[in-house]
Amino acid sequence: MKLKKPLIRKQIIGENLVYSGIWAVVYLIPIMNSNLMSEAYIDFNKVFLAWGKITPYFILFLLNNQVFIRFQLNRGRFVHYILTCLLIICITFGCIEVYEQWRIAVLGESVGELIQPRHASLTDLRWYWNIVLCAFMFCANLGIKKFYEAMQRDEDNERLARENVEAEMYYLKYQINPHFLMNTLNNIHALIDIDADSAKRGLIELSEMMRHVVYESSAETIPMSKDIKFIENYIELMRIRYAQKIDVRFTYPKTIPSTLSVPPLVFIVFVENAFKHGVNRNKTSFIHIDISIEEQTIVANFCNSLHHTSNPKHTSGIGLENVGRRLEHIYGDRHELKIAEQSDKYCVTLKIPVSYES
Repeated sequence: MKLKKPLIRKQIIGENLVYSGIWAVVYLIPIMNSNLMSEAYIDFNKVFLAWGKITPYFILFLLNNQVFIRFQLNRGRFVHYILTCLLIICITFGCIEVYEQWRIAVLGESVGELIQPRHASLTDLRWYWNIVLCAFMFCANLGIKKFYEAMQRDEDNERLARENVEAEMYYLKYQINPHFLMNTLNNIHALIDIDADSAKRGLIELSEMMRHVVYESSAETIPMSKDIKFIENYIELMRIRYAQKIDVRFTYPKTIPSTLSVPPLVFIVFVENAFKHGVNRNKTSFIHIDISIEEQTIVANFCNSLHHTSNPKHTSGIGLENVGRRLEHIYGDRHELKIAEQSDKYCVTLKIPVSYES
Protein backbone atom coordinates (compact mmCIF):
# COMPACT_ATOMS: atom_id res chain seq x y z
CA MET A 1 0.00 0.00 0.00
CA LYS A 2 1.52 3.27 -1.13
CA LEU A 3 0.83 6.21 1.11
CA LYS A 4 0.66 9.82 0.08
CA LYS A 5 3.77 11.88 0.67
CA PRO A 6 4.19 15.64 0.61
CA LEU A 7 4.67 16.71 -3.00
CA ILE A 8 7.78 18.78 -2.24
CA ARG A 9 9.92 18.69 0.89
CA LYS A 10 11.93 21.68 2.02
CA GLN A 11 15.16 19.65 1.94
CA ILE A 12 14.63 18.87 -1.73
CA ILE A 13 13.91 22.53 -2.46
CA GLY A 14 17.04 23.61 -0.58
CA GLU A 15 19.24 21.06 -2.33
CA ASN A 16 17.97 22.02 -5.80
CA LEU A 17 18.42 25.72 -5.02
CA VAL A 18 22.07 25.07 -4.13
CA TYR A 19 22.63 23.19 -7.38
CA SER A 20 20.86 25.87 -9.42
CA GLY A 21 22.90 28.64 -7.82
CA ILE A 22 26.21 26.86 -8.39
CA TRP A 23 25.52 26.10 -12.05
CA ALA A 24 24.21 29.60 -12.69
CA VAL A 25 27.51 31.00 -11.42
CA VAL A 26 29.54 28.49 -13.45
CA TYR A 27 27.74 29.38 -16.68
CA LEU A 28 28.13 33.09 -15.95
CA ILE A 29 31.91 32.83 -15.42
CA PRO A 30 32.82 33.34 -19.14
CA ILE A 31 30.69 36.50 -19.31
CA MET A 32 31.97 37.77 -15.95
CA ASN A 33 35.58 37.25 -17.07
CA SER A 34 35.03 39.55 -20.05
CA ASN A 35 33.93 42.34 -17.74
CA LEU A 36 36.73 41.71 -15.26
CA MET A 37 39.29 41.93 -18.07
CA SER A 38 37.83 45.28 -19.13
CA GLU A 39 37.20 44.12 -22.68
CA ALA A 40 35.39 46.57 -24.93
CA TYR A 41 32.70 44.03 -25.66
CA ILE A 42 31.80 40.45 -24.86
CA ASP A 43 33.05 38.01 -27.46
CA PHE A 44 30.20 35.52 -27.58
CA ASN A 45 32.30 33.13 -29.66
CA LYS A 46 34.47 32.68 -26.58
CA VAL A 47 31.41 32.48 -24.35
CA PHE A 48 29.75 29.78 -26.48
CA LEU A 49 32.98 27.83 -26.69
CA ALA A 50 33.35 28.02 -22.89
CA TRP A 51 29.76 26.89 -22.42
CA GLY A 52 30.43 23.97 -24.74
CA LYS A 53 33.29 22.91 -22.49
CA ILE A 54 31.18 23.35 -19.35
CA THR A 55 28.22 21.36 -20.67
CA PRO A 56 29.86 17.90 -20.33
CA TYR A 57 30.34 18.66 -16.64
CA PHE A 58 26.66 19.57 -16.33
CA ILE A 59 25.53 16.39 -18.10
CA LEU A 60 27.77 14.24 -15.91
CA PHE A 61 26.45 16.05 -12.85
CA LEU A 62 22.87 15.22 -13.84
CA LEU A 63 23.80 11.55 -14.38
CA ASN A 64 25.51 11.37 -11.00
CA ASN A 65 22.78 13.23 -9.12
CA GLN A 66 19.75 11.54 -10.68
CA VAL A 67 21.03 8.06 -11.66
CA PHE A 68 24.30 6.92 -10.10
CA ILE A 69 23.65 8.05 -6.52
CA ARG A 70 20.00 6.99 -6.56
CA PHE A 71 20.28 3.56 -8.17
CA GLN A 72 23.74 2.45 -7.06
CA LEU A 73 25.05 4.27 -3.99
CA ASN A 74 21.67 4.40 -2.18
CA ARG A 75 21.26 0.65 -2.77
CA GLY A 76 24.53 -0.17 -1.06
CA ARG A 77 26.60 -0.65 -4.22
CA PHE A 78 29.47 1.60 -3.18
CA VAL A 79 32.17 -0.14 -5.22
CA HIS A 80 29.93 -0.25 -8.30
CA TYR A 81 29.21 3.46 -7.84
CA ILE A 82 32.91 4.41 -7.68
CA LEU A 83 33.85 2.27 -10.68
CA THR A 84 30.91 3.49 -12.73
CA CYS A 85 31.68 7.15 -12.02
CA LEU A 86 35.36 6.79 -12.88
CA LEU A 87 34.57 4.87 -16.05
CA ILE A 88 31.99 7.38 -17.28
CA ILE A 89 34.26 10.36 -16.48
CA CYS A 90 37.26 8.84 -18.24
CA ILE A 91 35.23 7.80 -21.29
CA THR A 92 33.59 11.23 -21.59
CA PHE A 93 36.75 13.34 -21.42
CA GLY A 94 38.75 10.74 -23.34
CA CYS A 95 36.30 11.00 -26.23
CA ILE A 96 36.40 14.80 -26.04
CA GLU A 97 40.21 14.72 -26.16
CA VAL A 98 40.20 12.38 -29.17
CA TYR A 99 37.69 14.62 -30.94
CA GLU A 100 39.75 17.74 -30.32
CA GLN A 101 42.96 16.05 -31.48
CA TRP A 102 41.14 14.89 -34.59
CA ARG A 103 40.07 18.45 -35.35
CA ILE A 104 43.65 19.65 -34.90
CA ALA A 105 45.12 16.88 -37.04
CA VAL A 106 42.51 16.64 -39.78
CA LEU A 107 41.00 20.11 -39.95
CA GLY A 108 44.21 21.90 -39.07
CA GLU A 109 42.69 24.04 -36.32
CA SER A 110 43.03 24.40 -32.60
CA VAL A 111 39.82 24.34 -30.66
CA GLY A 112 41.48 26.41 -27.99
CA GLU A 113 42.37 29.31 -30.24
CA LEU A 114 39.29 31.25 -29.30
CA ILE A 115 40.00 31.09 -25.58
CA GLN A 116 42.50 33.64 -24.35
CA PRO A 117 44.43 32.92 -21.14
CA ARG A 118 42.32 33.55 -18.03
CA HIS A 119 39.35 34.63 -20.15
CA ALA A 120 37.38 31.39 -19.74
CA SER A 121 38.17 29.99 -16.34
CA LEU A 122 37.51 26.33 -15.55
CA THR A 123 37.07 25.41 -19.23
CA ASP A 124 40.38 25.38 -21.12
CA LEU A 125 41.94 22.46 -19.24
CA ARG A 126 43.93 19.39 -20.25
CA TRP A 127 41.96 16.13 -20.34
CA TYR A 128 43.51 14.73 -17.14
CA TRP A 129 42.66 17.93 -15.23
CA ASN A 130 39.12 17.64 -16.53
CA ILE A 131 38.94 14.15 -15.02
CA VAL A 132 40.29 15.38 -11.67
CA LEU A 133 37.92 18.37 -11.63
CA CYS A 134 34.92 16.22 -12.55
CA ALA A 135 35.78 13.69 -9.83
CA PHE A 136 35.91 16.57 -7.34
CA MET A 137 32.51 17.75 -8.63
CA PHE A 138 31.07 14.27 -8.03
CA CYS A 139 32.40 14.30 -4.46
CA ALA A 140 30.94 17.77 -3.84
CA ASN A 141 27.58 16.62 -5.29
CA LEU A 142 27.61 13.58 -3.04
CA GLY A 143 28.49 15.67 0.01
CA ILE A 144 25.66 18.14 -0.62
CA LYS A 145 23.13 15.35 -1.21
CA LYS A 146 24.15 13.44 1.92
CA PHE A 147 23.98 16.64 3.96
CA TYR A 148 20.38 17.28 2.93
CA GLU A 149 19.50 13.59 3.31
CA ALA A 150 20.80 13.74 6.88
CA MET A 151 18.62 16.79 7.51
CA GLN A 152 15.62 14.96 6.06
CA ARG A 153 16.41 11.83 8.08
CA ASP A 154 16.63 13.84 11.30
CA GLU A 155 13.28 15.46 10.56
CA ASP A 156 11.75 12.05 9.80
CA ASN A 157 13.12 10.62 13.04
CA GLU A 158 11.65 13.50 15.04
CA ARG A 159 8.31 13.09 13.31
CA LEU A 160 8.42 9.32 13.86
CA ALA A 161 9.14 9.82 17.56
CA ARG A 162 6.14 12.11 17.86
CA GLU A 163 3.94 9.71 15.92
CA ASN A 164 5.06 6.77 18.05
CA VAL A 165 3.96 8.63 21.15
CA GLU A 166 0.70 9.62 19.46
CA ALA A 167 0.16 6.05 18.26
CA GLU A 168 0.75 4.72 21.77
CA MET A 169 -1.68 7.17 23.32
CA TYR A 170 -4.19 6.55 20.54
CA TYR A 171 -3.87 2.85 21.17
CA LEU A 172 -4.40 3.26 24.90
CA LYS A 173 -7.49 5.35 24.26
CA TYR A 174 -9.18 3.27 21.57
CA GLN A 175 -7.63 -0.18 21.37
CA ILE A 176 -7.76 -1.00 25.07
CA ASN A 177 -10.73 1.26 25.58
CA PRO A 178 -13.34 1.27 28.35
CA HIS A 179 -15.85 -0.52 26.12
CA PHE A 180 -13.40 -3.33 25.40
CA LEU A 181 -12.40 -3.59 29.06
CA MET A 182 -16.03 -3.57 30.20
CA ASN A 183 -17.02 -6.39 27.88
CA THR A 184 -13.97 -8.44 28.78
CA LEU A 185 -14.43 -7.95 32.52
CA ASN A 186 -18.14 -8.77 32.25
CA ASN A 187 -17.29 -11.99 30.41
CA ILE A 188 -14.69 -12.87 33.03
CA HIS A 189 -17.18 -12.08 35.80
CA ALA A 190 -19.73 -14.38 34.19
CA LEU A 191 -17.15 -17.16 34.07
CA ILE A 192 -16.26 -16.97 37.76
CA ASP A 193 -19.17 -19.17 38.83
CA ILE A 194 -19.11 -21.34 35.69
CA ASP A 195 -15.42 -21.80 34.98
CA ALA A 196 -13.20 -20.23 37.60
CA ASP A 197 -10.00 -21.41 35.91
CA SER A 198 -10.95 -19.69 32.65
CA ALA A 199 -11.81 -16.53 34.54
CA LYS A 200 -8.42 -16.53 36.26
CA ARG A 201 -6.68 -17.14 32.95
CA GLY A 202 -8.59 -14.25 31.38
CA LEU A 203 -7.54 -11.87 34.14
CA ILE A 204 -3.91 -12.93 33.77
CA GLU A 205 -4.02 -12.42 30.01
CA LEU A 206 -5.68 -9.04 30.36
CA SER A 207 -3.06 -8.02 32.91
CA GLU A 208 -0.22 -9.08 30.61
CA MET A 209 -1.74 -7.15 27.72
CA MET A 210 -2.04 -3.98 29.76
CA ARG A 211 1.53 -4.36 31.02
CA HIS A 212 2.76 -4.78 27.43
CA VAL A 213 0.89 -1.71 26.21
CA VAL A 214 1.85 0.55 29.10
CA TYR A 215 5.48 -0.41 29.69
CA GLU A 216 6.85 -1.91 26.48
CA SER A 217 5.10 -0.21 23.59
CA SER A 218 6.97 3.06 24.13
CA ALA A 219 10.21 1.54 22.77
CA GLU A 220 11.10 1.88 19.09
CA THR A 221 11.37 -1.90 18.76
CA ILE A 222 10.54 -4.86 20.97
CA PRO A 223 11.45 -8.56 20.77
CA MET A 224 9.22 -10.31 18.28
CA SER A 225 8.55 -13.08 20.81
CA LYS A 226 6.87 -10.55 23.14
CA ASP A 227 4.72 -9.23 20.32
CA ILE A 228 3.68 -12.80 19.48
CA LYS A 229 2.75 -13.37 23.13
CA PHE A 230 0.72 -10.15 23.10
CA ILE A 231 -1.25 -11.39 20.08
CA GLU A 232 -1.88 -14.72 21.80
CA ASN A 233 -3.24 -12.96 24.88
CA TYR A 234 -5.48 -10.81 22.71
CA ILE A 235 -6.84 -13.86 20.87
CA GLU A 236 -7.60 -15.67 24.11
CA LEU A 237 -9.44 -12.63 25.45
CA MET A 238 -11.47 -12.44 22.27
CA ARG A 239 -12.38 -16.12 22.61
CA ILE A 240 -13.86 -15.26 26.00
CA ARG A 241 -15.68 -12.27 24.56
CA TYR A 242 -17.25 -14.20 21.67
CA ALA A 243 -19.12 -17.18 23.05
CA GLN A 244 -19.92 -18.67 19.64
CA LYS A 245 -17.43 -20.93 17.91
CA ILE A 246 -14.96 -19.11 15.70
CA ASP A 247 -12.29 -20.82 13.63
CA VAL A 248 -9.23 -18.98 14.91
CA ARG A 249 -5.82 -20.15 13.77
CA PHE A 250 -2.59 -18.48 14.75
CA THR A 251 0.66 -19.96 13.45
CA TYR A 252 4.16 -18.61 13.93
CA PRO A 253 7.73 -19.96 14.10
CA LYS A 254 8.29 -22.26 17.05
CA THR A 255 11.76 -20.84 17.57
CA ILE A 256 12.20 -17.08 17.43
CA PRO A 257 15.65 -15.55 18.06
CA SER A 258 15.63 -13.43 21.19
CA THR A 259 17.31 -10.56 19.33
CA LEU A 260 14.74 -10.48 16.52
CA SER A 261 12.82 -7.22 16.93
CA VAL A 262 9.76 -5.54 15.40
CA PRO A 263 8.00 -2.19 15.88
CA PRO A 264 5.52 -2.42 18.77
CA LEU A 265 1.75 -2.48 18.23
CA VAL A 266 1.93 -3.10 14.48
CA PHE A 267 0.69 -6.67 14.04
CA ILE A 268 -2.08 -6.26 16.62
CA VAL A 269 -3.77 -3.62 14.46
CA PHE A 270 -4.48 -6.20 11.76
CA VAL A 271 -5.52 -8.81 14.32
CA GLU A 272 -8.00 -6.41 15.88
CA ASN A 273 -9.30 -5.45 12.44
CA ALA A 274 -9.87 -9.13 11.64
CA PHE A 275 -11.88 -9.72 14.83
CA LYS A 276 -13.91 -6.56 14.44
CA HIS A 277 -14.95 -7.17 10.85
CA GLY A 278 -14.55 -10.92 10.45
CA VAL A 279 -16.89 -12.17 13.18
CA ASN A 280 -20.64 -12.51 12.68
CA ARG A 281 -22.63 -14.03 15.56
CA ASN A 282 -25.16 -15.53 13.13
CA LYS A 283 -22.75 -16.94 10.54
CA THR A 284 -19.71 -19.17 10.41
CA SER A 285 -16.64 -17.02 10.90
CA PHE A 286 -12.92 -17.59 10.68
CA ILE A 287 -9.74 -15.70 11.44
CA HIS A 288 -6.43 -17.11 10.20
CA ILE A 289 -3.16 -15.46 11.19
CA ASP A 290 0.22 -16.67 9.99
CA ILE A 291 3.54 -15.03 10.81
CA SER A 292 6.68 -16.52 9.27
CA ILE A 293 10.31 -15.66 8.61
CA GLU A 294 11.42 -16.09 5.01
CA GLU A 295 15.15 -15.46 4.56
CA GLN A 296 15.57 -11.80 5.58
CA THR A 297 11.86 -10.94 5.59
CA ILE A 298 9.08 -11.26 8.16
CA VAL A 299 5.85 -12.18 6.38
CA ALA A 300 2.55 -11.73 8.24
CA ASN A 301 -0.75 -12.84 6.70
CA PHE A 302 -4.12 -11.90 8.25
CA CYS A 303 -7.28 -13.39 6.72
CA ASN A 304 -10.81 -13.19 8.06
CA SER A 305 -14.27 -14.10 6.83
CA LEU A 306 -16.11 -11.33 5.06
CA HIS A 307 -19.81 -10.85 5.70
CA HIS A 308 -22.19 -8.52 3.91
CA THR A 309 -22.67 -6.47 7.06
CA SER A 310 -18.93 -6.02 7.52
CA ASN A 311 -17.06 -2.99 6.31
CA PRO A 312 -13.35 -3.85 6.41
CA LYS A 313 -12.26 -0.51 5.11
CA HIS A 314 -13.04 1.13 8.45
CA THR A 315 -10.79 -0.09 11.20
CA SER A 316 -10.58 0.47 14.89
CA GLY A 317 -7.46 1.07 16.91
CA ILE A 318 -4.86 3.22 15.21
CA GLY A 319 -6.17 1.97 11.86
CA LEU A 320 -4.58 0.67 8.71
CA GLU A 321 -3.81 4.17 7.44
CA ASN A 322 -1.90 5.17 10.57
CA VAL A 323 0.01 1.92 10.83
CA GLY A 324 0.84 2.24 7.14
CA ARG A 325 2.30 5.67 7.78
CA ARG A 326 4.38 4.29 10.65
CA LEU A 327 5.71 1.52 8.44
CA GLU A 328 6.51 4.04 5.71
CA HIS A 329 8.56 6.14 8.15
CA ILE A 330 10.34 3.15 9.67
CA TYR A 331 11.06 1.08 6.56
CA GLY A 332 10.45 3.35 3.57
CA ASP A 333 10.38 1.26 0.40
CA ARG A 334 11.73 -1.79 2.25
CA HIS A 335 8.27 -2.93 3.36
CA GLU A 336 5.24 -4.21 1.49
CA LEU A 337 1.61 -3.98 2.56
CA LYS A 338 -1.05 -5.60 0.37
CA ILE A 339 -4.81 -5.81 0.91
CA ALA A 340 -6.93 -8.30 -1.01
CA GLU A 341 -10.70 -8.41 -0.74
CA GLN A 342 -12.74 -11.32 -2.13
CA SER A 343 -16.41 -12.20 -1.94
CA ASP A 344 -16.04 -14.27 1.22
CA LYS A 345 -12.77 -13.16 2.82
CA TYR A 346 -10.53 -10.20 3.49
CA CYS A 347 -6.74 -10.65 3.61
CA VAL A 348 -3.82 -8.44 4.52
CA THR A 349 -0.20 -9.35 3.81
CA LEU A 350 2.60 -7.43 5.49
CA LYS A 351 6.30 -7.92 4.68
CA ILE A 352 9.00 -6.15 6.68
CA PRO A 353 12.77 -6.70 6.76
CA VAL A 354 14.30 -8.74 9.53
CA SER A 355 15.95 -6.61 12.21
CA TYR A 356 18.10 -7.76 15.12
CA GLU A 357 18.87 -5.84 18.28
CA SER A 358 22.54 -5.64 19.16
